[in-house]
Amino acid sequence: MTYVMNTKQQLVSIMADYRLGLFVFRNDLRVEDNLALYDAAQRSEILICCFCFNPTQNKYGHYGIPAMGKHRFTFLQQSLKQLRTELEMRGQKLIVLTGTFDWILTELISERQVDAVFLSQHQGYYERLQLSLLQQRFPFLPFHETPNNTLFSEPELPFELADLPETFSQFRKKVEPLSRDFSVQLVDALPPLPENISYPGFKAETLNELASADFEGGERAGLEHLASYFSGQSAGTYKQTRNALDDFSSSTKFSPWLAQGCLSVRQIMAALREYEAQFGENESSYWISFELLWREYFFWYALKHGKRLFAFSGLSGKSPKTSFYSERFQKWCSGNTPYPIVNACMKQLNATGYMSNRGRQLVASCFVHELSLDWRYGAAYFEQQLIDYDVSSNWGNWQYLAGVGADPRGHRQFNLEKQTERYDPDNEFIKRWAGDLSGQPIDSVDAADWPVR
Repeated sequence: MTYVMNTKQQLVSIMADYRLGLFVFRNDLRVEDNLALYDAAQRSEILICCFCFNPTQNKYGHYGIPAMGKHRFTFLQQSLKQLRTELEMRGQKLIVLTGTFDWILTELISERQVDAVFLSQHQGYYERLQLSLLQQRFPFLPFHETPNNTLFSEPELPFELADLPETFSQFRKKVEPLSRDFSVQLVDALPPLPENISYPGFKAETLNELASADFEGGERAGLEHLASYFSGQSAGTYKQTRNALDDFSSSTKFSPWLAQGCLSVRQIMAALREYEAQFGENESSYWISFELLWREYFFWYALKHGKRLFAFSGLSGKSPKTSFYSERFQKWCSGNTPYPIVNACMKQLNATGYMSNRGRQLVASCFVHELSLDWRYGAAYFEQQLIDYDVSSNWGNWQYLAGVGADPRGHRQFNLEKQTERYDPDNEFIKRWAGDLSGQPIDSVDAADWPVR
């Protein structure tokens, strides 16, 4: 017997499909509007809820750059701590497993004789590869993947995934006319945990020391921010303010909670529709949904193209005319280039784990054009540092800026001086983050005056 909410949001009991279900949290660290968790609750008599953490992420990643820096790690810890609380309020526990995804789940499934596995659909190539390895080990075990982090499921798209439009504009024109109810699914109760199973804690080392004043991980914090944002008039001026470099209220700031799945994109769209019903729709409120569609596009882009998301030549098949200069890369990472606006943005990133969308475009443009560096290293550094790191949005946007992705115009280069005049005319942002290092050479040179790599 298990318990679910019916269409009137009343608790009812039904016969379960499976005796023991295993729910694996990944990029869906929430209970409310978690469609995959809801499916597991409906179909399981008893349920194990777990999260798999591979500690090697803190040490290894693409191109020798650790995949998870301290800010991402702190936000993840906070999110898991809150998830545990939310599960306990519904009679469940969170088991945190440490090790390689496929092997630790192989051990758990075998030891506990799990009858079915439930997960949210993930767009990442390596995440899907890990799941595929697990499925190969258990060919007769049902694996239920639920679309849980997008506005639309794959069957709802007006095209086959193989026919995903080559550009965002084409994609947007096809999906914007689709009608969709963005109401959210509540989960007030969950099946019980099996007896005699431990649930180790997630180490919270340096948690308070690194916590950001602006971003606290977890479902509750995300929902509070969502409610706060739409309680005022910020959404009505979003398009005019969104490019501010260092003002918390200038843009929505939903991305950290979206990236970890502490908020669902449906929750945001539902709140946006309520706001528009109360205050009216305008160009700024529309622009919020416009940018959520960008996120949607990159999700399906990553799912379609797989490992090509990480390829030097991207989708173009032509390698960019860039190289790798280790000194230039290190100076870009630390904010010690000849470009003050870039330095300020990078120091902001290193100190907080966050950077505005405008700042990301500027530092990426500088990386590819002024510094002539291999874009993949920039993407890998962002993966390490950003608390809102999302595999498809990060690598898809870097491909876009490098001219090897979803942009028919090729390379996008920003004039850094003009951008500074427009977005930091009084140099307030540059001064705040000590970005003015004018005269700083970008390269050390050898005896023949060649840059030292």
